[in-house]
Amino acid sequence: MMMCCLANVSGKVQGVFFRASCQQVAIDFQLSGYAKNLSDGDVQVLMCGEEENINKMLAWLEEGPEQAAVSSVQHKNVPWQDHNHFSIG
Repeated sequence: MMMCCLANVSGKVQGVFFRASCQQVAIDFQLSGYAKNLSDGDVQVLMCGEEENINKMLAWLEEGPEQAAVSSVQHKNVPWQDHNHFSIG
């Protein structure tokens, strides 16, 4: 099933290549969307694609790249959005 999920990732997630790593993992899982820094220090991630691959991405977000220290991931399903690729904002 195709769907979109919006996640907010908290912790030490800015300045540790989180968004770039996120982009590569999303591409590997054939997801579109984006990863962008928020002013409060979190990273927001929109993932659109197959539900199974979104679940894999959510599991990856719990850990993030080696330099990151994820403290929490809040996520919710959102209406479908058309994105041609996974971008970094």
